[in-house]
Amino acid sequence: MSRFVIRGGRPLSGEIRASGSKNAVLPMIAAALLTDEEVVLENVPSIRDVDVMLEIAGVIGAEISRAGDRVTIRAANVGDHPLPAELCERVRTSLLFVAPLLHRVGRAKLHPPGGDGIGRRRLDTHFYGLRQLGASIDESEFEFRAPQGGLSGAVIFFDEASVTATEHILMAAALAKGTTTILNAASEPHVVDLARLLVAMGARIEGLQTNTLTITGVERLSGATHRVVSDHIEVGSYLALAAATHGGITVHDTARSHYWMMHRVFERFGVDVEIKSDRIVLASGQVPRVRPDAGGAIPQVDDGPWPQFPTDMMSPFLVLATQSEGTILFFEKMFEGRMYFVDPLIQMGANAIICDPHRVIISGPSKLRGQTVRSPDIRAGMAMIIAACCATKRPCIVQNAEIVDRGYERIEEKLRALGADIERLPD
Repeated sequence: MSRFVIRGGRPLSGEIRASGSKNAVLPMIAAALLTDEEVVLENVPSIRDVDVMLEIAGVIGAEISRAGDRVTIRAANVGDHPLPAELCERVRTSLLFVAPLLHRVGRAKLHPPGGDGIGRRRLDTHFYGLRQLGASIDESEFEFRAPQGGLSGAVIFFDEASVTATEHILMAAALAKGTTTILNAASEPHVVDLARLLVAMGARIEGLQTNTLTITGVERLSGATHRVVSDHIEVGSYLALAAATHGGITVHDTARSHYWMMHRVFERFGVDVEIKSDRIVLASGQVPRVRPDAGGAIPQVDDGPWPQFPTDMMSPFLVLATQSEGTILFFEKMFEGRMYFVDPLIQMGANAIICDPHRVIISGPSKLRGQTVRSPDIRAGMAMIIAACCATKRPCIVQNAEIVDRGYERIEEKLRALGADIERLPD
């Protein structure tokens, strides 16, 4: 275990390149097992969750090689191997190996997946979709079986626009007999990018970037080479960091269409962000000021399924609010544990009122002071780093640094490129 020691209180400015999307590449690793041919993924971020997914793929029987940000996966000899609980519990997307295993060997034996402790994350949508395609599931043993003759297409209506369930059923339907229609599907950029990989492998998918996906099953999928889309959550985190410290940043290798709602939220803070075709520029020297709603009402930032504001952005923007003039309400609608990290922010000096597990009122600006805090989940860990970069008086210690490594590539290197005083020390 390790910790970050950060000496804050200075504007952070500079240029960085966006990493490949964590939320896109993890399901792609599972999707690579749908074929016995070689799948090459480029722009793969060097993060812990990728390491775990590749390790699981190796246990199943895939041959894996890595060279820089390029990962080659060949699953010619997939085996019927029960997956270790220790690996399944380290990453939520371990569940996505069920679909390829059902197609390749007819069954899958896993353990309940892990992931961040931000509240209940239902598996019901996965179970429902797989059962609609014909799979049988023993929930107590966490064992899945395909019917004799394989999975068959169906009309599936999700009761929630679940990202991972949409990804899972996309993979399962790609090789199922007949046509599958997913209604109320998730349409986040990483879902679309997974679908593009599947199409490159030979899948027939219609309705990309919409909430209705139609998949016509094919007999087999082939290998492909695919470049992983850049990570709009990582980019948003660094933009919030620059704005909170009154610095400036240019982030390269971005996709313009991924930032419209994030741009609207920056406008609520009076922060000008210029979105170009391949980069985003946040000019230095801006002083964040909350813009009241019509009639002087307190504005609200809330999250929701795409294209609404991403839930993973709530934590970093909440820290931005502590450094902004004015009052704003954050309403976390998706996870009841997301806001628990606000207590350490209050200890650091934030003027915050926790109304309930879902709502927090922030009035700023506040002078944050260095404290010893802990990263409870990936996004809250990044938020604590942003708070530490704003803090003065004494260094801030952010414990449990490894949890941030699960989702942010080369975090110290990128922060130092912006002028941060940060070092990693063993606990």
